[in-house]
Amino acid sequence: MIMDNKQLKIWIPFVFSLVLAGGMFLGYKLQDLNSSKYRPFSPSRSTKFDEIINYIEENYVDDVDKSRLYDESIASMLEHLDPHSVYIPATEIANVEEEMEGEFDGIGIEFFIVNDTIMVVTPISGGPSEQLGIQAGDKIIRINDSLVAGIGIQNADVVKKLKGPSGTKVKVTIQRNGQKNLVVYNIKRDKIPLYSVDAGFMVNKDVGYIKISRFAQTTYSEFMQKLASLKGQGMKSLILDLRENPGGYLEQATAILDEIIDGRKDLVITKGRSYPKMEYKSKIPGQFEAGKIAILIDEGSASASEIVAGAVQDWDRGVIIGRRSFGKGLVQDQYQLGDNSALRLTIAKYYTPSGRCIQKPYSEGLDNYNNEMLERVKHGEIFSKDSIKNDESEVFYTKIKKRKVYGGGGITPDIFIPLDTTNYNPFLSEAFGRGLVQEFAYNYYASHKGDFQAYTKQTYKDNFKVSDALYQEFVQYAFSNQVPKEYNKFTSVSKTEVNKRLKAYIAKQIWKNEGFYPLILSDDKAVQAALKALQ
Repeated sequence: MIMDNKQLKIWIPFVFSLVLAGGMFLGYKLQDLNSSKYRPFSPSRSTKFDEIINYIEENYVDDVDKSRLYDESIASMLEHLDPHSVYIPATEIANVEEEMEGEFDGIGIEFFIVNDTIMVVTPISGGPSEQLGIQAGDKIIRINDSLVAGIGIQNADVVKKLKGPSGTKVKVTIQRNGQKNLVVYNIKRDKIPLYSVDAGFMVNKDVGYIKISRFAQTTYSEFMQKLASLKGQGMKSLILDLRENPGGYLEQATAILDEIIDGRKDLVITKGRSYPKMEYKSKIPGQFEAGKIAILIDEGSASASEIVAGAVQDWDRGVIIGRRSFGKGLVQDQYQLGDNSALRLTIAKYYTPSGRCIQKPYSEGLDNYNNEMLERVKHGEIFSKDSIKNDESEVFYTKIKKRKVYGGGGITPDIFIPLDTTNYNPFLSEAFGRGLVQEFAYNYYASHKGDFQAYTKQTYKDNFKVSDALYQEFVQYAFSNQVPKEYNKFTSVSKTEVNKRLKAYIAKQIWKNEGFYPLILSDDKAVQAALKALQ
C-alpha cells in the first residue's frame, strides 16, 4: 500500500502520535549550558578544537557564548557516530535520571495544559496533593504568588515551579468547578513514586493483562506485584502490553524474562569492539513459566521492549502481536563529565537468542533515521502486513520451531494488527488533539460525584451508559473550545469513540488506571487478537 501526498497529509495527526515515542530514542536535544567548569584557553590544554574555539572567542565579529560553542560542537560530533550517542547538559541530568529512578520530589499530580490553563488530570495516590484534597479537574491559577493561567506557560515551566526538595512548601491556588472562590493549598513536597507498570487486571476469568510503559528501576518489582495479584485471581494466560514502551534498564527486562522463560536459556547477548561479550540467561524458577503469553508491540516499542519480545519470539515462548517495533539494538553507557553534564555513548550491540541484531540502519544520516517512521506510514506499512520491508539478508530461525525471523530493523510480529483508523475524522482529531474529552470528563465527574457513589468497577463497566444528551453536551463543549463548527457533519460517526473515551476517563477519576484501561481497551483489536491466539 503506497500513499500519495494527499493521503499522507490526512494521516499526519496519526504520524505525530507514532513519531512522538520515536523521538525519545533520538537523544536529548542540545540546550545552552553556562558552566563554570569551562576555563579559558591555555597552552597546557591546547588542541586544535580548543584553538579554534579560542580564536572565535577572541577575534569573531560578534560576541559569542564559549560554553555554547563547546556544547554544540560536541553534539554535532556525536551525530556522526549513531543516533543514540548523545550529550546531556548538566541542566537536563536530573530530569533524565529521575524518570528512570522511579521517584521524584514534588507535590504529586498528573497535569496537562489545555486552553492555556494547567488542569489536574489526577492526584498521585498517596502523594501530598491527594492527602490535602486536590481533585481531578482542578485548575491551577497561581503557583506561589505568580499567575500561571493565560500566560502561555509551558510544561517545563510548570514542572520547574512545582518540583523541589522534600520538606519544602509551595503555595498553589486552585479554581474548582462549581465553587465561586479560589482555593489555596500550602503543599509540603515529598517523594513521589513514578510507576512504570500502568495497569494489571483480568480481561476474563482466565486471561490477565499487564501494561508496562517503560523499564525503570522499579519495573520488575511492580511487575511481580501485578503478576502475583493476577495469579491469585486465577490467571492462566497473560497479555503483556509493551506498545509505546521506549525501553530503559536492560536488567529490568531480563529479570522479567527470567520469570517467564524456563531453564538456563539465553535471553540477550551484548558485545562491542571494546566491550566484553555478555550473555544474559534465565536462572531462577520463574513465577509464570508455563502459562501462555501474548506480547503486544508497535512502532513505539524499542530497546528493552524489543529484548523482551525478541526473546519470547526466538524461544517460541509466546505470540508477538501488533506492528513492527522501532528497531533499537544499541547499548549505551553513561559517562559523567567534569561539569556534571554527561556523555551517553553507544558501546555495544545487543543480539536476541537466535543471533539477530534488530538495530535499523543509520548509516545514511540522522535525518533519514529520524524520518524512518514517516516512511513506514508513507509506504503503508502500518496499514498492511504486505508492506513490511524485511531484510532478506538478515534471516534467522527460532530456537524451537525453527520459524523464520528477521534482523536489521525491529521485531516483526507473528500476528499483524494494522493501525485502527475506523473512527478517524476531523472532529475526533481536533477534539482529541485539544484534550477536550479528558477535560469534559473531569469537569463532569467533579460536578456529579454523587451519581457515581453506588457504582463498583464492575457495575460501572456493565451498566453506565453515556446518554445521547451527555454526548450532545460534549459536542457543544467541543465547538465552544475552538473545534470548527463545520465539522458538525462528522459528529454522528464520532459518537461511539467519544462515548467510549468519556466513560473511560470518568472511570479514571474514580479507580485510576485500573478503571481506565479495561474500558479504553474494550474493543482494542490487538487485545482481541491476543485473546483469540491464547485460546
